[in-house]
Amino acid sequence: MPSNHQLAWLQVSPGLSMALLWALTLLSLLPLLDAQSPECANLTTVAPITNATMDWLTGKWFYIGSAFRNPEYNESARTIQAAFFYFEPRHAEDKLIVREYQTIADKCIYNRSTINIYRQNGTMSKIESDREHFADLLLNKHLRTFMLAASWNGIKNVGVSFYADKPEVTQEQKKEFLDVIKCIGIQESEITYSDEKKDVCGPLEKQHEEERKKETEAS
Repeated sequence: MPSNHQLAWLQVSPGLSMALLWALTLLSLLPLLDAQSPECANLTTVAPITNATMDWLTGKWFYIGSAFRNPEYNESARTIQAAFFYFEPRHAEDKLIVREYQTIADKCIYNRSTINIYRQNGTMSKIESDREHFADLLLNKHLRTFMLAASWNGIKNVGVSFYADKPEVTQEQKKEFLDVIKCIGIQESEITYSDEKKDVCGPLEKQHEEERKKETEAS
């Protein structure tokens, strides 16, 4: 079962890393889908991932929701009350630095980690428990949203996590997510959404911002 850090980032629970929905073994989601389904018509990974793609991802993102075919994964995702994170690109290293803030059990959990970028196939990965976990990047530059899609050991465990640059999404943005959910055969009732009103990480985020500002002024 994935950790909550793996779900949120999906993103997580204590001892997790907001994970970004990492697969336990690399198995691309897309070849498992029904290409004839109208909801799947526009579902494509971002490949290659360029410097422009990494720049587009730079900044603050909010975890909106996720859905998995495996009910145990959905149960784990429900522990995440709210989550957001920052991406900082490292073009030459093919990496993204991630600063993650998650609210779980009314407590703020902060984590700093690194995302590896595999440019040619549009894949992102993260090291969790000494293993590398992968996810396909799906994004809509117009809607300012992106999704991470992967499968844990087969189609029965497929799942998607959804992110936006604001804590609340428009109907158009939500429809994009729901179309992907329908494409992979998951019921809307299985979707777990975050709730920004339950976020308790604001004070820690502000503290970190003040510390970084002082470091910048001192340098």
